[in-house]
Amino acid sequence: MGEKVTTLRVLSLDGGGMRGLYTATYLDCLATAFQKRRGSGPLDVGKAFNLIVGTSTGAIIACALANGVPLSIVAALYKEHGGAIFPRQLPDGMLGLAADVRSRPSALESGTAALKTALESCLGSTTLGQMYKCRGVAIAVPAVELEHHRSFVFKTPHLQDSMRRDDDYRLVDVCLASSAAPIYRSLAAIDTPGRSGAFRVFADGGLWANNPVLVALVDALRMTAAGDHIEIYCMGTCPRPSGDFVRKDQVHRGLPEWKYGGSVATLGMDAQEFAYDHIVQMLAPHLDRECRIMRFPQGQVPGEMMQYLALDDTREDAARALIAQAQSDAEMTNSRSNNPGDPEGTLVKTLFTDMPLA
Repeated sequence: MGEKVTTLRVLSLDGGGMRGLYTATYLDCLATAFQKRRGSGPLDVGKAFNLIVGTSTGAIIACALANGVPLSIVAALYKEHGGAIFPRQLPDGMLGLAADVRSRPSALESGTAALKTALESCLGSTTLGQMYKCRGVAIAVPAVELEHHRSFVFKTPHLQDSMRRDDDYRLVDVCLASSAAPIYRSLAAIDTPGRSGAFRVFADGGLWANNPVLVALVDALRMTAAGDHIEIYCMGTCPRPSGDFVRKDQVHRGLPEWKYGGSVATLGMDAQEFAYDHIVQMLAPHLDRECRIMRFPQGQVPGEMMQYLALDDTREDAARALIAQAQSDAEMTNSRSNNPGDPEGTLVKTLFTDMPLA
């Protein structure tokens, strides 16, 4: 705990609901490609990083990676349980809204139960403290604490001044807290470890840190000293083609036009990703240690993917589209890693070449 390192590698994982299938598939494909290139057994992606930071669906992937769960199992969680986790999609019109008012509370309750069951099958009863003691991988997971409307970050005891506040929280409960997206999912009532009858209610960390790269940078700085090197690898849930063309006569948007809050969430996620990435890039040159920050994969997806990128889209066609896009992007990243003139490709190649075996 608090040990200084020469190079600290950090993985930062954005939120994005069902689009976590893209993230898990992309990393799995990339690891499989390098496994073949190395002529080795399966790679332990989680152990390649000193710190993994994830929000919402990124928290689920972060906890799984840190705990050594194979990415194929993480991807299967989305494919097999997505329909039960999001049993009722946001309505598209007023007729759907009337039915939604009556049905959404019970759908949220059943969806939360399905997510909890899926997470327990993947993560068991392991706590943050147990995982860190066994694996040595630090994690930080943003959420929102409802009682005081404040940001909250669940952490392993990886900092020198850690009070070990979160050691006894189960990974499952950490994931439930960080992914409790208003409208899409129930709030998360999480029992406080060691305090009989005490609990806290949490909402999705994406409300303030859907792109958690600033959380990643702050902890990375606290884990290193002047002269050390930091590498932060940022991953979105799909490099979506963002933006809206809005005519002057379309600016007076009401609930239907904002899809009853769903489109507002998407807008906030896109704006956060852009803003926080640029903030850390502007901060990096002013630090007293080398800090390289890259977002991968890069590039925009085809416009037809837009129809499959809703946070709660559990259709089979959407899953196939996300998987196909992840496979294509992994192939492109693998190709870039063979180009010695591509600095970011070289960085990825070094990361996966140094990656320990599972």
